[in-house]
Amino acid sequence: MSTTVVRERGEVGVGRLPGAWGLGLRRGALEIRQFFRQRDQVVFTFAFPVVLLFLFASIFRDDVEGAGITASQLYVPAMMAAGIMSTSFQALGISIAIEREDKVLRRLRGTPMPPAAYFLGKIWLVLFTGLLETAILLLVGTTCYGVDLPADAGRWFDLAWIFVLGITACALLGIAISSVPSSANSASSVVVLPFLVLQFISGVYIAIGTIPDWMLTIGALFPLKWMCQGLRGVFLPESAQVLEQAGSWEPGRVALVLAAWCVGGLALCLLTFRWKDRRAG
Repeated sequence: MSTTVVRERGEVGVGRLPGAWGLGLRRGALEIRQFFRQRDQVVFTFAFPVVLLFLFASIFRDDVEGAGITASQLYVPAMMAAGIMSTSFQALGISIAIEREDKVLRRLRGTPMPPAAYFLGKIWLVLFTGLLETAILLLVGTTCYGVDLPADAGRWFDLAWIFVLGITACALLGIAISSVPSSANSASSVVVLPFLVLQFISGVYIAIGTIPDWMLTIGALFPLKWMCQGLRGVFLPESAQVLEQAGSWEPGRVALVLAAWCVGGLALCLLTFRWKDRRAG
């Protein structure tokens, strides 16, 4: 009798599902495999920021007066920030909207998998693609445009926390905005438009000094502007601080705004996320 009890307990133990963290890791591995199976998406995701960097850095390559850098070098950290937001905000905003309409989310919600595991899987995908995108742009920037790698541990640490806070904030905003499109067909337009506007008013395509103050004020409300500014502080010399609106890299303020957007983005996700599309009720 005791053997039967032990056997039954053993069977119960073996059949028990892993926790949300373990399932999230497995889900993340699946998301990464599925991403790399779509070769056109992989090429476009990683090549697009590099092509834009090449175009802007080739067209605008003169020395920036009083900053001790070239315009080409100014574009490298800006494109890195845009690349991070592209692999998180834009990618999640569009892909989750498509999965919702295709009823993928609805089917997953009906399984024993904890909801947190789905989001952890998306976060692992975003972290992997974001790191790879950043590494590619950093390689191009250092080999082609003379951008120096961080010279000390402090700047490497700054790069790490800017990346983590920035990609977390943008990923949460991507999850939140995925509930805005009324259909999968409109997801690209709904997500890409605000991202494109933010790139123009946050110092990605156009230098901060040439953007009207009222546009800079709007851009400063969102994470992208602060990611650009923080990454410029990591990769550019101190002399380039004169180009900033405040005349400083403001690392403390960068950290505060990005952390605030992590909290705000999480709140927006909790308030707006839907497992079913609107037509399903």
